[in-house]
Amino acid sequence: MYKIQTLNNISVAGLDRLPRDCYEIASEMAHPDAILVRSAKMHDMSLPETVKAIGRAGAGVNNIPVDSMTTAGIPVFNAPGANANAVKELVIAGMLMAARNIGQAWRFASTLDGDDGTINKAVEAGKKHYVGFELPGRTLGVIGLGAIGVKVANAARALGMKVIGYDPTITVRAAWALDADVEQALSVDDLVARADFITFHVPLTDTTRSMINADRLKLMKRQSVLLNFARHGIIDDAAVVEALDNDHLYAYVCDFPSNLLKDHPRVITLPHLGASTSEAEQNCAVMVADQVRDWLENGNITNSVNFPEINLPRAEGGYRMAVVNSNVPNMLGQISTDLADAGLNIIDMLNKSRGEIAVTLIDVDAEPSQEAVDRIAGIEGVLSVRCLGCEAGA
Repeated sequence: MYKIQTLNNISVAGLDRLPRDCYEIASEMAHPDAILVRSAKMHDMSLPETVKAIGRAGAGVNNIPVDSMTTAGIPVFNAPGANANAVKELVIAGMLMAARNIGQAWRFASTLDGDDGTINKAVEAGKKHYVGFELPGRTLGVIGLGAIGVKVANAARALGMKVIGYDPTITVRAAWALDADVEQALSVDDLVARADFITFHVPLTDTTRSMINADRLKLMKRQSVLLNFARHGIIDDAAVVEALDNDHLYAYVCDFPSNLLKDHPRVITLPHLGASTSEAEQNCAVMVADQVRDWLENGNITNSVNFPEINLPRAEGGYRMAVVNSNVPNMLGQISTDLADAGLNIIDMLNKSRGEIAVTLIDVDAEPSQEAVDRIAGIEGVLSVRCLGCEAGA
């Protein structure tokens, strides 16, 4: 029986992917095999040695100590693209709110007093202060062309906007999904100088922190709009407020309120709503539950942020072993030798590596003894060895 601990409320649609005859699920658990999490901070948590996987029901993993999990031989899974449509819709809404001054106009209308006739006169007199502009023909710059960025770019093209994108690590899959009319920017500076709207869909790293700062703001077109539904810290908020106050920027729309931003008349702040739809929460939970289950039962890895992707179909009549080890020479030779010494014949085997970590899936012709498992676990550099089935392995 596998034990799954949940640190946040995980959608029932995801939990239902874990059959109760093989999985026990609870928010409090002493020796979990895996942890499912959304936003709970895990950096200061002490994890039991039984933990074999962490599944983040979302895309970002800033709340998880990924480096220490890698050192411990624990894969961290996420759900890229599961919330892509939800974020895309909010970005489009953000552009419309900024272009049509909807936030300011709403605040104006909510303060009107008097009878309906008085309010009508005030509306007609006041609406001239909220004249906006339309999106067709304007240029949207998209920084980060993953699952979300591609959807945003394609939606903007459907609205009649010009779109330029920048992503030096764009995947072939994302490139195929991208509208053919999306232009490639040569650099962040190139994109910033050409766009009327700029939206970000990148993780927060040392490279992306303060990507938009005072220097880059000077490169932007006058009266342009910034949108940040990715991560707080990608944009230097103080520099943006200064650019708004100097009428260099037209508006700033973001998902990360602060005392500096929340009351500014040219800023629209939302309470981190990017993935806050029931559909996105379900999609994330289903995706990450499936991935964690496949790792626990079969050793297969999909959408891990720290482990290689690996998938080996089960050999008929075989017994599956999963070995996690440091990515150093002669590991496969030592593992194969120990299996041969135990009288086990390898039916099929697949090895994949990523950085300092390697994963080997092996199907053998008989059930490995505990002695055989212990011998492989004793190889220098091996982090874990599991014999896989419905019940939790070694």
